[in-house]
Amino acid sequence: MEITAVPFSRRPPPAVGRSGSISEGARAFEFFALMKPRVMLLAVFTAFVGLKIAPGYLGPLVGAIAILAIAAGAGAAGVLNMWYEADIDRIMSRTARRPIPRGTVSRVEALVFGLVLAGSAITVLALAVNIEVAGLLASAIFFYVFIYTIWLKRRTPQNIVIGGASGALPPVIGWAAATGGVGLEPIILFLIIFLWTPPHFWALALNRSDDYSRAGIPMLPVVAGAAATTRQILVYSVLLIPVSLLPWALGFAGLIYGATALILGAILVAFALRLRRGNEPDRQTAHRLFAFSIFYLFALFAALLADNTGNRWSPPLSAHADRIATCAQAAEFLPRLVMTMTRSDSFLAWEA
Repeated sequence: MEITAVPFSRRPPPAVGRSGSISEGARAFEFFALMKPRVMLLAVFTAFVGLKIAPGYLGPLVGAIAILAIAAGAGAAGVLNMWYEADIDRIMSRTARRPIPRGTVSRVEALVFGLVLAGSAITVLALAVNIEVAGLLASAIFFYVFIYTIWLKRRTPQNIVIGGASGALPPVIGWAAATGGVGLEPIILFLIIFLWTPPHFWALALNRSDDYSRAGIPMLPVVAGAAATTRQILVYSVLLIPVSLLPWALGFAGLIYGATALILGAILVAFALRLRRGNEPDRQTAHRLFAFSIFYLFALFAALLADNTGNRWSPPLSAHADRIATCAQAAEFLPRLVMTMTRSDSFLAWEA
């Protein structure tokens, strides 16, 4: 997926009126920026896929409300993350242009906005769907804000490994909204995102290790060095391949998904191998791996959505002759698309 956006670090300053205050439209955008919209988009998409492929049924109106509530919950987590990390955001060049460091939104305003948004999202989901699904959303927000942001991030280099559980919950929430429960399928989707998270963030951290060091954040490249980080990136990338193939192996996804997972997984491992074999940290390869990892997750879940009609188990493989042809086309097209996208600077805009 291509994300065409202006990086917050490069965006123009907000419009200022004659009195010297920020215009209402610009101020609204500053609050929206607090929600980490690009991160929110990824969470919402995986939740939507979880909801759509689940065997249960949720009416269009209730489904739309559920997705909007999940989006608001993900945004609330981003707001509260920026509220708590305002001190280190001012130090890091990647985050210095966020609204709170720039003074366009105060910390108190961000805290109130985040709490109201979180409470509203949980309440709406409880009323529109059920209390259990609302509890899952509340757990995801709590885990991201308290376990990852407040407790782990400044204390351990494994912060992103443990904290990645919060980002892996959206498809589980979507599935539970449609079915009223959690089964094996959403747990596998959870594991895919959980294993994807460390290579994604550590690739970014390799190029931002000076920033993290200056801010006192013990990210793995800062604490263990580039060699240990690239080794861990490779390990997680390799583990991701068999786990990502489980939906196909267990029958709740077909050949389109299986072929896509295999191709994307091989490319991710190729990037990880290239990064690992370098004598010195290869900033360009690390950036391309980070950029590709974003595309990887979007493309993987898009393939799952395209290849699944909501049935728990796929038809026999003999019934997939038309899909085999589609997979062959995907095998030819995906590598070219990947190379084009990973060369694009648009991925620099991604707010991790």
